[in-house]
Amino acid sequence: MSDDALFQLGMDLAAPETARQSTIFDEPRSTTQKEELTKHAIAATVPAQDRLDHFIERDGVQCAGAHLIIDLYEASRLDDQAYIEETLKQCVDAAGATLLHIHLHPFEPTGVSGVAVLAESHISVHTWPECGYAAFDVFMCGDARPERCVDILKDAFKPEQTRVSELLRGKEVT
Repeated sequence: MSDDALFQLGMDLAAPETARQSTIFDEPRSTTQKEELTKHAIAATVPAQDRLDHFIERDGVQCAGAHLIIDLYEASRLDDQAYIEETLKQCVDAAGATLLHIHLHPFEPTGVSGVAVLAESHISVHTWPECGYAAFDVFMCGDARPERCVDILKDAFKPEQTRVSELLRGKEVT
């Protein structure tokens, strides 16, 4: 990867002997890190009702968004790339999200991995058809309703068992 590409990604170009793990207390080493720290500082000082960052309130907690970890067991159609893409589009519509791009990659001999990039974040998928298992991550902020994706995925892939965990990302520390 070129130095220019690394710069665009906000990655540190320091020589290995000077590279070290940074912490939030360190001086930012890249433009991207400086921008992120500035945004964080602004988010912490501006009243929630006045911010334009699409933070949400879930169960009385201000956070960046809800991240659902959805595991499907003994599911079907996990190797059908076109079907998976259509199902992701249905999830986006049901959640009231805005689709920016979908990229799916088939594996040999089986399996599909990919992501639907949303204005509100993403939905990712990784399937193991030989085991009947699929892992979905649904992360959304703003007015989107990620929980609506669960029933879409159940209807589409007919799993014998579904497990859903919710993480509230970017919870504000008080």
